[in-house]
Amino acid sequence: MEETGFKAFNTIANTIKLNYRSILNFFINRSTNASAESFNAKIKAFRSQFRGVRNVEFFLYRLTNIFA
Repeated sequence: MEETGFKAFNTIANTIKLNYRSILNFFINRSTNASAESFNAKIKAFRSQFRGVRNVEFFLYRLTNIFA
């Protein structure tokens, strides 16, 4: 694959080399970061509702009360 000269294949190979432990962890433990991704999506949706927040402390307080 490395000898073909296709940069896309080399990029994929490097990605697998760098992340092989996380990839194997899924197959060994069946664990993913889906819960963290879901929480990030919720925060992003909440943040989009309150554009132009001036009081960051209050915003974080509200975020903590709703999602904690």
